[in-house]
Amino acid sequence: MFFFLIPLILGFTFNLLSAFTENFSRKWGGRAGSLASIVFRDILGIPVWTIGFFLAARTPASSLFEPVPGIKIAGWVLIAAGGLIIIAALLTIRMRSLAPTVGDPLAQSGIYARVRHPIHSGTILEFLGLFLVRPSTTIGTACALGVFWVLIQTVCEERDLLKRMPEYRDYRNRVPRFFPRIG
Repeated sequence: MFFFLIPLILGFTFNLLSAFTENFSRKWGGRAGSLASIVFRDILGIPVWTIGFFLAARTPASSLFEPVPGIKIAGWVLIAAGGLIIIAALLTIRMRSLAPTVGDPLAQSGIYARVRHPIHSGTILEFLGLFLVRPSTTIGTACALGVFWVLIQTVCEERDLLKRMPEYRDYRNRVPRFFPRIG
């Protein structure tokens, strides 16, 4: 029943390794360090944990609650909002999202002027939305693990960014992590 956990956790683990660009670059050189991050995130991480989510959705499981139309609509709104936030973030950082390097400039414009980790914010919203649309025990487990992974990934990425970008310390003090300040 919980076979989906294998690719899910494996994918999250590979993805987590992509947060060590500075360490890989110091050990193997800039180009190889960047390549390691690409392989861990884009080839082994995201595709493998996505397979875990598909398996979770296909695994027969009991529903935790009856998703009435309003809850399903809210779920789809969260999924769409998360996707739009991720797209806005990717448009801002462009190739830096695909191939991070030690020499990358710090993104502080666009959506990055409001939150430090908009891709992670969007991912959290998508996980919450997915759970509202499909509130099964398997999807609930996958989404809870996904949110937990995003929190760990963020901490590791921030340590890496502090090493790669000295100005990140001041940026971290000015800009909230996941959700913009209101007012």
